[in-house]
Amino acid sequence: MSPRAVRAVVLLVFVAGIAGMIASSIADSNGWALAFGLLTAGAALCLITVTAATGSASVPDPEAAGAALEARVERLVAGGADEDEVRALVAEAVRMGRARR
Repeated sequence: MSPRAVRAVVLLVFVAGIAGMIASSIADSNGWALAFGLLTAGAALCLITVTAATGSASVPDPEAAGAALEARVERLVAGGADEDEVRALVAEAVRMGRARR
């Protein structure tokens, strides 16, 4: 199961757990409210575990990554590539990367 699917299931468990806590509190059933609270806490633990295991998709040092990308663009332009085409290609790659998230 992918991390995205696990996160979706955990979200459903969160929503169901909160609804269960509210409903059982209204029904004055403390045992069920506690059970739904523990279920929700377990889902939170699963979410923390999945995030820790899969890591973050963010760039560790965005400044350095940006500088390295700019240096590569400059090398391509110095090698004879059209600067507008290279920058358009980079912009399209960024758009594609953002759309995948």
